[in-house]
Amino acid sequence: MFSARLPEDLHSNPLTRALRRLQAGGISFIDLTVSNPTRVGLCYPKGLFNSLNEASSDYEVYPLGLPTARTAIATYLRGGAVKVAPQQIVLTASTSEAYSLLFKILCNPGDEVLVPQPSYPLFEHLTRLDGIVSVPYRLEYSGLWSIDLDSVASAISSRTRAILIVSPNNPTGSYVTNTEFEELTALAKRYELALIGDEVFRPYPVATAFPPQPSVVDSGAPLAFSLGGISKLLGLPQLKLAWIAVSGIDSVVTETLARLEIAYDTYLSVTTTVQRALGSLLESGHGVHEQIATRIRHNFGVLQRVAAEVPSCRVLPVGGGWSAVIRVPAVVSEEHRILDLLENHCVLVHPGYFFEFPEEAFLVCSLIPEPEVFTAGVARLINGLGRVPVT
Repeated sequence: MFSARLPEDLHSNPLTRALRRLQAGGISFIDLTVSNPTRVGLCYPKGLFNSLNEASSDYEVYPLGLPTARTAIATYLRGGAVKVAPQQIVLTASTSEAYSLLFKILCNPGDEVLVPQPSYPLFEHLTRLDGIVSVPYRLEYSGLWSIDLDSVASAISSRTRAILIVSPNNPTGSYVTNTEFEELTALAKRYELALIGDEVFRPYPVATAFPPQPSVVDSGAPLAFSLGGISKLLGLPQLKLAWIAVSGIDSVVTETLARLEIAYDTYLSVTTTVQRALGSLLESGHGVHEQIATRIRHNFGVLQRVAAEVPSCRVLPVGGGWSAVIRVPAVVSEEHRILDLLENHCVLVHPGYFFEFPEEAFLVCSLIPEPEVFTAGVARLINGLGRVPVT
């Protein structure tokens, strides 16, 4: 009766079942996986949402987005050393929707896109829902994370239509380097592929003195897309606004925008209200962005200091983003380790297998919880990691 676009097995996994048992028993735990910025005690400035109340009843159809909103995004991106014009911007309701639109204009059913591993578990779901195939290429770790460019080249087939990159990657926090962009661009030119860059965490370098990192729109690829959104930039996931910045050969960009306009005219998901308020939100919400940036740096420092008490646990370097990776001895499975931490130490972190790490054992934690909560959670985490769980 149902399509194969969703998994056949919809049953919950052991971690979800353990969480439900704790919640049903009224047992509290510290959640170090939280990614919702509206749930971590950020201070949103008074008046931030006032512009949403100034909406007009007028409605004009602009499938690619209101000109004023597209201009606001282009102005913001240029401030971060990404040179795009307003006409290169396409507004969507989310980055997930942006991916879906791009898959629709680039791919036929059964076509392939290359995706990094480890990275978002979301890619498998998004590609299946659009009837295409995600083919992994490897990120490798030797002191720092980098793209295994040979694995990218070997993954390309006659059905490949795009290479997806995440910069900084989630959860490894690694930015795509200039050298990697050069190699990826060469492959894109050779095989006539698009580059799709998820850059939602690009504004969040962990180091305080961190030069702007290269963007996919400056890669020189024949066709490139940069994805971003106010969910991460301003901590406003509830307002549902993201964007695609399109770059490349002028004639190809023109045709791409025409196809995106036809495709998105079918949906028109972004509300006029948030588009009209966007300029004000970007200006007023800067303080929220700074709070998040300061918090991730502080929390990462706390994690490094506390984890140093357990020599067998190593916090891996993070270039940017909202997550940190901890490598731990693989004396028990990641699933067993995660369940032990949750049930016996009342702290929740992600197992590495959620992100398709190449081997065990890795743990992933969010860097955006409130500092007091994060410090308490890390203390529980490191205490638990200092003991070998009973098998």
